[in-house]
Amino acid sequence: MSAPTTTPEPGAARPLTLTVVSAGMSDASATSLLAGHLAEAARDALEGTPVRIERVDLRPLAHAIADHLLTGFPGPELRSALEAVAGADALIAATPTYKASYSGLFKSFFDLLEEGVLEDLPVLVAATGGTARHSLMLDSAMRPLFAHLKALVLPMGVYAATEDWAGETLDARIRRAGAQLARAVAPGAEPAGRTAGTVPAGARRPQREDGYEQVPDFADLLARAGR
Repeated sequence: MSAPTTTPEPGAARPLTLTVVSAGMSDASATSLLAGHLAEAARDALEGTPVRIERVDLRPLAHAIADHLLTGFPGPELRSALEAVAGADALIAATPTYKASYSGLFKSFFDLLEEGVLEDLPVLVAATGGTARHSLMLDSAMRPLFAHLKALVLPMGVYAATEDWAGETLDARIRRAGAQLARAVAPGAEPAGRTAGTVPAGARRPQREDGYEQVPDFADLLARAGR
């Protein structure tokens, strides 16, 4: 687990602690990269609020996690990682996708948390995979896990397939998710991508005189489709 990225000054308000758990299987994995980008996006959205980021990388803790499952006693590094989660004001949880679900290492770590540790804690879920076909694992696997742990799972999760890293939408999704996490811990944080002028004028539906959106006539749409 890496050291926190900020150190509070004497007399300063207690910083918010954002704990980032990554189950990436290499030092420079896409999962760790995604988790780091999400943490930075949340910190940017919390501009003016002191933030302490705690990184928990599970790969170096794999043996300690297995030992704890067998013996019931965590080593010092694993104990620090579990305490980082228990002391968080918000959590980012990121995993690679295996068999349309989270990795065994990811699940094993969260199996070690004491009952109630994540209760009412805002959690942003994220995952990486080779193809976008597995993106539903955020809803089919990760959300049920954290709902069972009584966490407050944010509506928006981020799944990054291999091709997403070369696209133009991943960065926007990361910023929106970071802003959503920021609002969960600091309700006054500015929403991302929702300010005036962010939606092209041509993409907006025309407005009626009473202010409601003008909905296309369904019969007309069917007639056009049959041409």
